[in-house]
Amino acid sequence: MGSLTCSQFQGPRHPTAPPCPAPEGPWGHIQGRDRGLTSHSVPALTQFRMAGQAPVPSSCDCFVALPPHTASPAVIFGKNADRPRHEVQEIVYVPAATHRPGDKVQCTYLEIEQAERTHAVVLSRPAWLWGAEMGANDCGVCVGNEGVWTREPLGEAEALLGMDLVRLGLERGGSAREALEVITALLERYGQGGSCKEEPVPFVYHNTFLLADRTEAWVLETAGRYWAAQRIREGSRNISNQLSIGSDIAAEHPGLRERARSRGWWSGDGEFVFAEVFSLEKQPPRMEAAKARFQAGKELLRQHAGHITAETLMSILRDKESGICVDTEAFRTAGSMVSVLPRDPALPCVHFFTATPDPSRSVFKPFVFVAGIKPVPQVRSPTFLQDPAKQIPRFQSSVDRRHELYRRHQAALELMEQDQERGQKLLETLQELEKQGLKGMKELLEGTVTPCPEELADLFFDCVEAEMKFYT
Repeated sequence: MGSLTCSQFQGPRHPTAPPCPAPEGPWGHIQGRDRGLTSHSVPALTQFRMAGQAPVPSSCDCFVALPPHTASPAVIFGKNADRPRHEVQEIVYVPAATHRPGDKVQCTYLEIEQAERTHAVVLSRPAWLWGAEMGANDCGVCVGNEGVWTREPLGEAEALLGMDLVRLGLERGGSAREALEVITALLERYGQGGSCKEEPVPFVYHNTFLLADRTEAWVLETAGRYWAAQRIREGSRNISNQLSIGSDIAAEHPGLRERARSRGWWSGDGEFVFAEVFSLEKQPPRMEAAKARFQAGKELLRQHAGHITAETLMSILRDKESGICVDTEAFRTAGSMVSVLPRDPALPCVHFFTATPDPSRSVFKPFVFVAGIKPVPQVRSPTFLQDPAKQIPRFQSSVDRRHELYRRHQAALELMEQDQERGQKLLETLQELEKQGLKGMKELLEGTVTPCPEELADLFFDCVEAEMKFYT
């Protein structure tokens, strides 16, 4: 894990990275500021749950908490990526880069124009595609997406996936608002569509997004090429596979209301409530089930308002009773993320990823953006010369995308199922490893330790290595 005791730390930005807008900027020296997160007990949620509870519908859940709901002056973001049960999620770091005029970028299905400069990003993504379920950039921006079904027709033709838009927003946006503008511009130009899972039968949906930075958050909800956005400046917010924006719309597609009026979904008079206007009259079962999850997540945030920490969101993401943590025969939580974004731009943002399924039996491991990030091949899936996700027709065969940490964690899960006593001891060991990472983050943000960049560059690698040793 590292001692985090080097005498001085400054996190330089990559020289080719596009500038982050105020109040972002180069990290200053961390010198004993008492601005870190304080621990807060959440006994109702902190118990890791073993598998075997009643199955719940497939789902995704994303959360953000801002002051005054957080325990410290920080924005805290969290997401569960709930995917087909055997899909592998990998963690990918992509450094900042400068690109030549006319360069293109190949997304999952579509090739589009590349930006002049792209931010460094860390992504948690299904291993078969280009985009990401969730991630962060070196400006302290976090984005996650979820599937929804709306009155607008689904586009089975290959276009941009919502997961592609997550990555594009992170690579090109220096703030949550900039990332939103990137996503909506690309959505209007290219549309969204194509299968969202690695199987011959298409699985297509529209997308909602939660975007956050050090100062604010945005909910962006889409229906085809149309969209509406809500700005969150304080408190907390969650999204769960359904349209949830009402009349509090801070930005929207210029033709949104005319589209609704022309289709007979809105009279043109009175209040315009986006979720009511664009939601399907008869919801798919997946979206009906999401209503209960949305309310459960909202209530969990309310219960801890004023005291929310990274540990709080980790515990919420582990909550199986509400259906927020999924473990069924068809779907499960494939990866989880929690990020702490301090209001003070001199303090680093800390991002935690599991890189393994089922957060109730996984370790959240910390990542901090610095120069010289050490590669972590243990959480990267293998590549294939003849990849069925890239060949036409697609998905006609399957390949084994499991990375090394996934394989070892999978074996550990089997142990937990077969030998309850040994499994419980392993869980306790993993919990202790996670506590060390959280303690290190707290000390870093409070300034009681001042690590050198080399230690932080190796931090995620060291945590993955430590976890793997417990599985041998």
